[in-house]
Amino acid sequence: MTDQPADPNAPPTSEPAVDPSADPNADPTPPRRPRPTGPVQYRGEELAPARGPGLGCFRIQLAVLLIFIVLTPLTVAWNWPVAVSAGLLFAVIGLLLITGQTIIFLLRLVAADRRGRRRPLASDSRTVGELEDAAAEAPTPNAAPPTPDVAPPTEPRD
Repeated sequence: MTDQPADPNAPPTSEPAVDPSADPNADPTPPRRPRPTGPVQYRGEELAPARGPGLGCFRIQLAVLLIFIVLTPLTVAWNWPVAVSAGLLFAVIGLLLITGQTIIFLLRLVAADRRGRRRPLASDSRTVGELEDAAAEAPTPNAAPPTPDVAPPTEPRD
């Protein structure tokens, strides 16, 4: 496409020009950037667990949210003033927002912690990758040759 007017003497074309050298089965999506392996960034800085809310704060938020969720419809059933019911409803919405942000922060902390350590948390045994690395690093000089998977043919007996 150009910003020049079309040639009035040229025949009209109904199909766009197709590059004959292009592979029609090729994947049109661009390749993805590799993920960074360094520290997790949060607002342009390294994610610092001490600067954000902790698990105790999150548990308190959940407890208050649960109490407000149960109490809000009960205030309507008990004929409390509408302002109290409305205030509790807005408090529930605000607590949902704050609790959601806290869980996102805590999940980022967990992801940042696991990015540097690939070992299962509750495992006392070595992983398969650790076993393979240990076997590759320590070859034994007097090791027996590997045994074949197929048994040698036997001669028929008469």
